[in-house]
Amino acid sequence: MKRIVLFIVAFLLWLLLTSALDWQHLSIGMGVAFLVAFLFGNIFVQQPEKCFQIKRYLWFCYYLPIFLWECIKANFDVAYRVLHPRMPIHPGIVKVRTQLKSDMAKVCLANSITMTPGTLSVDIKDEYLYIHWINVRSQDMAEATKLIVSRFERILAKIFD
Repeated sequence: MKRIVLFIVAFLLWLLLTSALDWQHLSIGMGVAFLVAFLFGNIFVQQPEKCFQIKRYLWFCYYLPIFLWECIKANFDVAYRVLHPRMPIHPGIVKVRTQLKSDMAKVCLANSITMTPGTLSVDIKDEYLYIHWINVRSQDMAEATKLIVSRFERILAKIFD
């Protein structure tokens, strides 16, 4: 089952990248997707049954505009800090806690935080993330978790856990 899911993902990615539907491209794409699925099938997908649950894709569609909105807000915040004459920053590394269980969910959360300007995920250890923050508003772990993680975490839990 794991290899079938990886084959489908690899083949769809091939089709997306080549955008050609002649028999040569399709046969090469199937061959490459089969090779990738055969070699890496046990590594890529841990719970293949989750890949076929439609609600996860719907939650992902809900997540995208929220993530984009947070990125836009963060871009304006960073631009304000750069353009302000006194450059009001207070950088530092804060420790936040996540309730996410799967490694994939934690990595997606860390990447979402990193892609939001003004924050950078430095490390993940168990249920803790270390985040470099351009303007540390609180050293308290619960408050920092609320400010940084909570906007993404509840939706990512529905997608991955």
